[in-house]
Amino acid sequence: MSDAAQTPQTRCGFVAVIGAPNAGKSTFVNALVGSKVSIVSPKVQTTRMPVRGVAMRGQAQIIFVDTPGIFQPRRRLDRAMVKSAWAGAGDADAVLLIVDAADLVAKPKGAAARDTDAIVESLKKAEHGKLPKISLVLNKIDELPRAELLPLVQSFSETGVFDQVFMISALKSDGIDEVADWSAAHLPISAWLYPEDQAADIPSRLLASEITREKLYFRLHDELPYATTVETEAWTAKKDGSVKIDQIIYVERAGQKGIVLGKGGQTVKAIGESARREMETIFGHRVHLFLFVKVREGWAENREHYRDIGLEYPEE
Repeated sequence: MSDAAQTPQTRCGFVAVIGAPNAGKSTFVNALVGSKVSIVSPKVQTTRMPVRGVAMRGQAQIIFVDTPGIFQPRRRLDRAMVKSAWAGAGDADAVLLIVDAADLVAKPKGAAARDTDAIVESLKKAEHGKLPKISLVLNKIDELPRAELLPLVQSFSETGVFDQVFMISALKSDGIDEVADWSAAHLPISAWLYPEDQAADIPSRLLASEITREKLYFRLHDELPYATTVETEAWTAKKDGSVKIDQIIYVERAGQKGIVLGKGGQTVKAIGESARREMETIFGHRVHLFLFVKVREGWAENREHYRDIGLEYPEE
């Protein structure tokens, strides 16, 4: 028997993770990868761009693509995010629709339910091209009694869209192994695209910007939900192995700058400290983080911003 015949076949491919905003997609991908590759927050529409997390399952390398939430877009940035999510689904080898089961049971006519219904209808009609195998992942089931889950499972199963229905708690990593097994089984035979120990395909500069944006969301809550963005302006490696990172927090109006800075600069200082600590954990070396707050009116209409975060600029 030849050496080639004795070598186990490797699989590699892309699994798109789609769903309504705040369904737990990023928490799910982080749990599967075993490392933080996508930011999370209680705010909807946190993920603005596709993020690739790499997970190993036996001889299979699964590249999970965490996509922006799919919802009824209002702004140019919204349209770019939704288009990116559908493009990710169309290009994948398999698709996982993540649903916040607890929210659907509690608010069956709420925004998440409406967005999820619209996604399922789009999948049924194949409006976005021929899609691969799709499975449903009911997330946050730990918040529900089983009696309330079964009707939900039945209603989704009756749509005829889904290959399987999984029930998980991404936050507790319960049930995710079965989803990983299903994902690996639907990948093509292929050589791996990434080193075995690589957890994400996102530049460090961009990940650093995303970490700071996450801390902004947690700190400012409802004051500035979507009026900010973060850019890493400079990344300087030091001789002692540390790195100096200069970032700019852009806001849309002068009054928002004061909110980010806080009294005596205390708010931006706290944001910076929290972001720096997480960067040091993820990057594995000391970080010197310097944050600057600037006003850039209409940053969400700037073509360069879309290019920098990997989104296609949607024309009117």
